[in-house]
Amino acid sequence: MIKKVSIGLLILALSTSCVSKKIYNDLENKFADLKKENRKLADDNEDLLKTKTKLESDGAALKAEYDKLKAERDKLQADYAAADKSLKTLQSSYKALEKNSDEALQSNMNKNRELLAQLEAKEKSLAAEQDRLNKLKAELESSSKRLNELESLMAAKDANMKKLKDNLSKALNAFEGKGLTVHEKDGKVYVSMENKLLFQTGSWAVGPEGKKAVVEVAKVLAVNPDISVLIEGHTDDDKITGTIGGGVENNWDLSTKRATAIVNILSENKGVKKENLTAAGRGEFAPLMSNDTPEGKAKNRRIEIILTPKLDEISKMLKDL
Repeated sequence: MIKKVSIGLLILALSTSCVSKKIYNDLENKFADLKKENRKLADDNEDLLKTKTKLESDGAALKAEYDKLKAERDKLQADYAAADKSLKTLQSSYKALEKNSDEALQSNMNKNRELLAQLEAKEKSLAAEQDRLNKLKAELESSSKRLNELESLMAAKDANMKKLKDNLSKALNAFEGKGLTVHEKDGKVYVSMENKLLFQTGSWAVGPEGKKAVVEVAKVLAVNPDISVLIEGHTDDDKITGTIGGGVENNWDLSTKRATAIVNILSENKGVKKENLTAAGRGEFAPLMSNDTPEGKAKNRRIEIILTPKLDEISKMLKDL
């Protein structure tokens, strides 16, 4: 849907001398939606970390309860052994006194019954505690299994993103030192291309060398279909004056056209899922450096390709916890 809107805006921009305020507002609203989506991804990642922490805390609590019940069971077993020993002693005494007195015999028999009753009660209590211990142990094992599965999924996600970053770095090695960098941050991979590699001043037409770099990115994306791709256009704070090419209203408009141009090149690769692509213009409002120097302005004029893993499987697992 975003791609269709972006293409429509591009066609409208090429067929007229200026872009309407409505298109500007639509782009502005689209950018706001993208920011919300970005915040949601950050919140999802934070929720994952909180869930992991809670599972670890619950597991520790279950382990402590397990150890406590085990200690109580061991005590009951010791009491049982002591009672059993006393019973055997009384039984021996009973046999010795049996010959001497019916009264002594009756007394020992009563004591024997009491001890047998106590022993039976302790056996029942021990069995009940053992059942509770088994249940807690099962809960602990189940919780540990879910935690391990969640950690495995998160580790796999991180490993996949590192592999993706390594593959991109390898594919784009020829452009090192030409204004292109690849780095990983907060579980995402960023491909940053300075405008000197991609565009002429005031233009949104991608040059031959820049197109080669974007085509290499598309090749990597084609074998990673489960990655969301946000293409952000950035400018310095120099104001747009006069007529540039087909005409642009301002830096925001120019940055959006440049982001859309990158999307169009990525889409030429049939293996890239178009529904994973989003173009956004951020104008001069997200600079990397101060615009007070030519060097700072050059760094701020760039395209950011932000690759984000889809978290559907992890989100489903969290719902099942």
